[in-house]
Amino acid sequence: MLRQKNVLTDLTDEGNEIDDLVAGLDAAGWEKATPAEGWTIAHQIAHLTMVFALAEKAAADAPAFEAHVAGLGPSFDAAVQRGLLPYLADGPDKLLERWRSQRAATERALSALEPGHIVPWLVRPIPAAVLAAAGMMETFAHGQDVADALGVRRTYTDRVFHIAQFVVTTWEFGYQSRELAPPATGFGFRLTAPSGEVWELGAADAPERVEGPAADLCLLATRRRHRADLALTATGPEADRWLDLAQAYRGPAGPGRRPGQFAAPA
Repeated sequence: MLRQKNVLTDLTDEGNEIDDLVAGLDAAGWEKATPAEGWTIAHQIAHLTMVFALAEKAAADAPAFEAHVAGLGPSFDAAVQRGLLPYLADGPDKLLERWRSQRAATERALSALEPGHIVPWLVRPIPAAVLAAAGMMETFAHGQDVADALGVRRTYTDRVFHIAQFVVTTWEFGYQSRELAPPATGFGFRLTAPSGEVWELGAADAPERVEGPAADLCLLATRRRHRADLALTATGPEADRWLDLAQAYRGPAGPGRRPGQFAAPA
């Protein structure tokens, strides 16, 4: 039995880790290019601020969230790019202040809800605890881009549990983004936590399985590392195919990362 994890506490801690990376940057540091083409460190933090603002709306005012999403237009990616502009116009100091205040507001809105309370979100309504895990996934992914831009080798913690669980919950996203039909049943996952604890997730009796470090699964499904540079293994042809498709977020997969682009995770 997996012990209960406090996703809100871990969401705060994950954000604090990224805050530590950017808090001391000068203006040139904020303009450093990240592995995401065309995005600087400022873009990464602006994106997180925007996503957390959406999450606050979803948690605190569902009709306002739904009206906002309805007005985004047919291209979600274009809406994301437009949404960054007001944050980027602020400059680094104001952007950092806005990110911190938005994180706090979102965490308050989520903490006011029971974990199972259903809130609207971009793909489908989800429990509040899953929305917090989605925030963890976003922070982990874009924080990895910041760390890579700064040449920082991160030390992963068991906070990745929430992200791994979110990856397992959204295992079909990689198929859907490519307009492929997912298999009728999902996969079993046997993951080793940074602490050494073993987590069994997904379909317990599934004939096809994925095994390896939990942090590697998170890096794969956020497309921050290529599978060739990770220690994940698949049992079964569809599970092996999934390692090429894995994606934990809505929309186009994007180019991802090249084999050998980064050193293997510790």
